[in-house]
Amino acid sequence: MTRQIRALVVDDSQAMRRSLMYALQRLGTWLHTDEAQDGAEGLKKLTLGRYDLVLTDINMPLMDGLKLIRHIRQTEAYRSVPIVVITTESATEDRARAMALGASAYLVKPVQSKVVQDTVKGLLRLE
Repeated sequence: MTRQIRALVVDDSQAMRRSLMYALQRLGTWLHTDEAQDGAEGLKKLTLGRYDLVLTDINMPLMDGLKLIRHIRQTEAYRSVPIVVITTESATEDRARAMALGASAYLVKPVQSKVVQDTVKGLLRLE
């Protein structure tokens, strides 16, 4: 794999960010991760850099994940970037709302690293 992939992990839980970043980094040295502690910080990082993948929680202070998804999809440069929602919200309505806003995948916590890795590989068309 020669292509470099940059992923942004947005979650207000530092432990969850670390867990997700570790799972992503185990896919290969070509995948680089960055982190943000809420949607507002995530959006700021997206305006300053280039990312190929976003993983986000829904419930966060300042800006929740649904608002972040809406902002990402309204930005021309990020319209086609895969967005994986990883949240404790398991209600069908929450999943439907996230997907309607433009999420690419919806995983419910607790989620195993392999599920995250398989989801990301599928979205990025790896392997």
